[in-house]
Amino acid sequence: MNTEAGGPSEADLRLLIVDDQPLIRRGLAMMLAAEPGIVIVGQAADGLDAIEQALATSPDIVVMDLQMPRASGVVATREITAKLPGTRVVVLTTYDHDDLVFEAIRAGAQAYLLKDASEAEVLETIRAVHRGESRLSPAIARKVMAQFRAIAGGPAEPVANARAAAGGLPVAGGAPPARAPLRDPLDEPLTDKEERILDLLSLGRSNKQIAATVFLAEGTVKNYVSRIMDKLHARSRTELAVRAVGRRG
Repeated sequence: MNTEAGGPSEADLRLLIVDDQPLIRRGLAMMLAAEPGIVIVGQAADGLDAIEQALATSPDIVVMDLQMPRASGVVATREITAKLPGTRVVVLTTYDHDDLVFEAIRAGAQAYLLKDASEAEVLETIRAVHRGESRLSPAIARKVMAQFRAIAGGPAEPVANARAAAGGLPVAGGAPPARAPLRDPLDEPLTDKEERILDLLSLGRSNKQIAATVFLAEGTVKNYVSRIMDKLHARSRTELAVRAVGRRG
């Protein structure tokens, strides 16, 4: 939503739309620009263009396709989240391959939606991610759970692949035993309070909701989440939630 002067206001949610299909890219931009409080700061047709435009405009949210020419959405997500920590990425793609899901999460994506999502779901996900939450479409959430069931008790080779994709220790020299330990080695273990906050985060709770549950200030919860991310070597809340599921196994 633009101000009367024709530019975005400080309160506007600033979006960059990235998709190599012009019809989808322009359609998304038109749909989202019609929403109050949202302004489209750019449209990119491939990963390299996305990186350049993101660095030039510093958007709040990047709506990112994955399979694109020159540079993929995973590469663009990794570069953007590394160079612009305040920018969050919402993946919107037709692809639900396991490797792409986990690569995108590892790269720093905060949400992963399929293109069959409704307009309302896309909009709500963008606003939720802007609030600091993480979202997975139901189909993707089922894949994440299936991967961690495989980690917990599946054959050796799927365990190795799942651990590597989900952000575990790199697998080299063959697959580890099928019942390989799930917990990541920590220099400093999580406290009871951190474990509780991690559990709530894995259920999709926002910082505000977690704060109300554990009787802490929202800013204190934010600090806890940052400390947990450091301990578990997670780059995003989504990856942190995925790791939390794995730790329960």
